[in-house]
Amino acid sequence: MKTLLPLKSLFAVALISISALSPTKSFSAEQELDRVAAIVDQGVVLESEVKELIANIKAQAKQNNQTLPSDNAIRIQVMDKLINESLILQLGERMGVQVSDAQLDDTIANLAQSNNMSLEQFRQVILNDGLSYERYRESVRKELIIGEVRRASVRRRINISAQEVSNLLETMKAQTSQNEEYNIGHILIEFPPEPTQADLDAAKGRAEKVIELLNEGSDFGRIAIASSGDANALDGGSLGWKTINELPTLFAEVIDGKKKGDVFGPIRTGLGFSIVKILDVRGREVVEVEEVQARHILIKPTIILSEAKAEEMLQGFLDQIAAGEADFAELAKEHSDGPTSVRGGDLGWSDPNKYDPAFRDMLASLEIDEYSKPFRSSFGWHITQLTGRRMLDATAQINENKAYQLIYNRKFGMESARWIKETRDEAFIEIFDQDL
Repeated sequence: MKTLLPLKSLFAVALISISALSPTKSFSAEQELDRVAAIVDQGVVLESEVKELIANIKAQAKQNNQTLPSDNAIRIQVMDKLINESLILQLGERMGVQVSDAQLDDTIANLAQSNNMSLEQFRQVILNDGLSYERYRESVRKELIIGEVRRASVRRRINISAQEVSNLLETMKAQTSQNEEYNIGHILIEFPPEPTQADLDAAKGRAEKVIELLNEGSDFGRIAIASSGDANALDGGSLGWKTINELPTLFAEVIDGKKKGDVFGPIRTGLGFSIVKILDVRGREVVEVEEVQARHILIKPTIILSEAKAEEMLQGFLDQIAAGEADFAELAKEHSDGPTSVRGGDLGWSDPNKYDPAFRDMLASLEIDEYSKPFRSSFGWHITQLTGRRMLDATAQINENKAYQLIYNRKFGMESARWIKETRDEAFIEIFDQDL
């Protein structure tokens, strides 16, 4: 338990009052501007934050024609979310995690691009929704910090052995439904860390009641928001699209090969009783991998060698090659500043996305055996020749990488839940009655 500000100081933060300055009015008149909804270690959750998130959830539900549970149920989930965010942001501040304006601009530009909009169009959509663009920017910054802190904190808790990857690869080969992805809904009915039999019976009874309501046609998202203790509760319990191997083993075993709409549970886990519903099923996409083969000569500008002189040198090399006066490989061995100079500049076969963006884009514009003009990358000035392009059958390597990532994602979800629970257990948290 951590020592916080004295109670007197906290109320100074919690209730902001102003006095009317007119001589005809009493100095005792006060107007409440904001109120603390919860104390979270050295931080607070403000009532205005709670109300804003609740309003956003209701607006989104209205837009999607989704029914919601009671205001009290929504508030409980919102408070949990804001408390978790406050703890993570405080941890991020102690860790020194920061997101620069340049990183933030890049992220928002990518969001706009993913929605097929220009940055200005994206900004206008935000304004049209009644949101402040600056507040939206800061909310994105906050999400980026939270994501980075979560990844850094949880990643070191995850260990994956070669045997685990091998076992999953064998399982993947044996799967008859490899081409399917499932959109899964999850509701978690929690029990205490060291439950008694009475706790287990009570939690199981609530879970069975939830299953009964779902089988009678109740809305899954509404029940998830009202009842679930899972981190995805405010998303209506949706876990998103996942292959059978991305799901926790207990879930995968019961849903494999089942149809849309099926409900399963209660499934006991270390955190409580889970109810799972298959919201939808779809086929898995097939991804082809292209590799390119190229060679290059790199000249790095220095205090002595200017940018213009480096570009001029490379153009001179191209002129010599075109005139038959020099060989590309020999020029690379003699002049290139890159580590491939000993191989005549040969880069071998590689995924072009591994290269510097400028280098990757230049290779994409070339035909086989074509030379590029001199161009600048983050490493210096280059000329390059594309010597080959092929579609690679990298199934074995791709499957191994995929198996590793699937195990990582599965463990990350479980460890993330444990991490935030441990973080909350170690924190001082006091939630104030909303009617105070």
